Amino acid sequence: MVVSALVIGIGLLMVSSQSCSKKNSTPAAMTLYDSLGGTARVSDPANPGQTVEKGYLGIRTVVDSAIFIIAADTAINGYFQVLISEVTGGNLSGYQRLSMNLSNFVAVATGAKDFTYTGLSMHDAHNPNTNSRITMTVASDDFDEFVKDVAASATKNGLPTYLISRLGTLLYSVENQVVQR
Repeated sequence: MVVSALVIGIGLLMVSSQSCSKKNSTPAAMTLYDSLGGTARVSDPANPGQTVEKGYLGIRTVVDSAIFIIAADTAINGYFQVLISEVTGGNLSGYQRLSMNLSNFVAVATGAKDFTYTGLSMHDAHNPNTNSRITMTVASDDFDEFVKDVAASATKNGLPTYLISRLGTLLYSVENQVVQR
């Protein structure tokens, strides 16, 4: 996933007044990450005794829920047969890696500063020739189903409609890299 192409750049616009001794500033627009809770530290339910950024926790919660919704969605779960087979057999390593990669990807793409995405490019991650964990190239209708499942997860986890819409816009910004047939 080419995160650098997705990172939302939000600049702080400084407006100088006529007086040299006085400056007015217009606050930066909130990033999607800020809207999801930003950098405020909260207890991490997955790691007792540790804290996590609230924005990241919200993203990870939606991602983890979405993975289970997708696994149950017969329209698209065929893409994830390797993962489903592993989890069914009690091996959670692939699930944990997918959760972390997708959470980091979304965090960076929504404006998080304290995370990095180091996974495959979107094209390579969704191409069975470069990623043995996906069983076939992605069709446009299936990408739409994926976005629908992520939106269902976001709804289930209490995100307001306007944030779900922004998340959908973010996901559709990489559609041309993911859809390969």
